[in-house]
Amino acid sequence: MTWKTRPRSDLGGGLAGIVAGTSGPRVLLIHGVGLRAEAWGAQLAALAGNCRVTAVDMPGHGGSRGSGETTLRDFAARIAAALQGPSLIAGHSMGAMIAAELARIAPDRVAGIGCLNAIYRRSPDARQAVADRAAQLDGRGTGDPEPTLTRWFGAAESPARAACRDWLTDVDPEGYRAAYRIFAAEDGPADDTLRGLACPALFMTGALEPNSTPAMSRAMADLAPKGRAVVQPEAAHMMPMTHADAVTAELTRLFEASLHPRAQRS
Repeated sequence: MTWKTRPRSDLGGGLAGIVAGTSGPRVLLIHGVGLRAEAWGAQLAALAGNCRVTAVDMPGHGGSRGSGETTLRDFAARIAAALQGPSLIAGHSMGAMIAAELARIAPDRVAGIGCLNAIYRRSPDARQAVADRAAQLDGRGTGDPEPTLTRWFGAAESPARAACRDWLTDVDPEGYRAAYRIFAAEDGPADDTLRGLACPALFMTGALEPNSTPAMSRAMADLAPKGRAVVQPEAAHMMPMTHADAVTAELTRLFEASLHPRAQRS
């Protein structure tokens, strides 16, 4: 699959996104730092037949204007204002942080959440590494994307790797710095947030993910009343792109559980 630039819709409040599908439950997809709505290209194509899907550009990314956001709540509040009704929300990396925060501040508008490659209680070394990367950002450039791409994909070139290089190179430096600083400062959802989730919640990551580890996903799922952890073999950080079919299948399962809450979990 290729990830070509797609037309944007105005979501209101300075936010832009890709909209697909005309009927069915509302689905909102939130990408990670430095990326853009096209990162969900495979899921948009697969879900649009049965859902009204919106992949939003985070503030300061893609076609969405930044408004001086300094906290995770700022990001979540901006995106919450664009929700037109109860929605099934999936987020990747920082997008997963936003999804969990949306479930905390606007539970009536969140029917289910999928947290993909989400962090939870980083190790001291991981916390220092991400803080060091945040400190290097000056708001004038985003630096060499290759170290990030190598963490995400390894050294081998691929269409997904090339697309992420383009997005990391083109992202607004101020928007990138604002988002990355928040990403570095956060340590995952509060335990009370996880325990208070009334909706079905998926916590999915890759077996080869060194930062958003399988243990993190399992720990969050254990705290959420309707939580479920899934570890995708052979996947790393960019799982929605590299293992698109598996991610789409798990999101579909989550959405079905959200729409039919009396169904038994397996």
